[in-house]
Amino acid sequence: MLISNAYAQAAGASQDPLIGFLPLILMFVVLYFLMIRPQMKRAKEHRQLVEGLQKGDEIVSAAGIVGKVTEVDDAYITVDVGSGDKQISMVMQRQAVQTLLPKGTIKTIS
Repeated sequence: MLISNAYAQAAGASQDPLIGFLPLILMFVVLYFLMIRPQMKRAKEHRQLVEGLQKGDEIVSAAGIVGKVTEVDDAYITVDVGSGDKQISMVMQRQAVQTLLPKGTIKTIS
């Protein structure tokens, strides 16, 4: 016929098979340092924050509620929200705490 057969060329029989996996290994290393490691670091910092909660700490919850911790249990905390004669106590999970505020922050924003 007019069209000749095309044969695949052997992919370098002397090439190490590990070289073929090198781009995949490099992508995993980059993924680890850019995504997995920072996420693990943030989770560790949040766990330390939650374990270190004490009575009198001023916090911001994941819902954006700002308050002062009045009681601390194993899984729950009681938070006073409001000021003056409008004090409200809320019970929330310790894991819901997002940020620990410096002392006196609530007075400055009220």
